[in-house]
Amino acid sequence: MCAVQFIVYAEAVNISSYPSKSMPVRKTNPKKVPRLTHLDSRGRIRMVDVGEKPVTRREAVARGRIAMARATLAAIIGGKMKKGEALSAARLAGIMAAKRTHELIPLCHQLPLEVVEIDFRPDRTRGALEIEARTVTQARTGVEMEALVAVSIAALTIYDMAKAIDRAMEIGAIRLVAKRGGRSGEFIRPGEAAWPSR
Repeated sequence: MCAVQFIVYAEAVNISSYPSKSMPVRKTNPKKVPRLTHLDSRGRIRMVDVGEKPVTRREAVARGRIAMARATLAAIIGGKMKKGEALSAARLAGIMAAKRTHELIPLCHQLPLEVVEIDFRPDRTRGALEIEARTVTQARTGVEMEALVAVSIAALTIYDMAKAIDRAMEIGAIRLVAKRGGRSGEFIRPGEAAWPSR
C-alpha cells in the first residue's frame, strides 16, 4: 500500500484575495458528505457489515444496449444465428450471472435471489438491442449489482453469439434505472420510461 503525503508551506501560498466575487463559496456540512462504505477509517477496503440492518424486500432494474448492424439485429431477432437462438442464450446467461455476482465482484454479499428477469427490446431504427434486467430479494443489502451484472453478461453473450457476422458490435449505456427498498429508499433515473409488458 502506497501512502502519499502533501505538504503546503504557508509562506508560499497567498490566499488573501479569496474568495473573489467571481468564485462563490459553497458551505458544506461535513455530516452530509458522502463516504465510500467499502473503505474503513484508514482507507482500507472492507466488506460492509450489514448484520444490524433489517431484512426487507429489495428490487433493482438495470439496462444496457448493444449496437450492431441492422442485418445482425435482424438475424438475432429472427433466430438465424449459426450458434443457435441468441436471445434465449443471453437470457439464461444473465440469470446465471446474477446468481454468481458475489463471485465476480469482490465485496458483494451473497444474496438469496427470488426473481431474475431478463428482457430485450430491439431498436430497428438505430440498429441496437436494448437489454433490461430486474432482480428481487429479501435481504439486508441491495440487489443493484446483480441487475447490472445480469445486463452485462447478457450483452456479452449476444456479442459472442453474433461476432462471426459482426465484430464491430458495441456494448454500452449499462446503468441502474431503478431501485426500491432499503435505508436509502427509492431511486428512479430521470428519463427512463417503463417498458411495455409482454
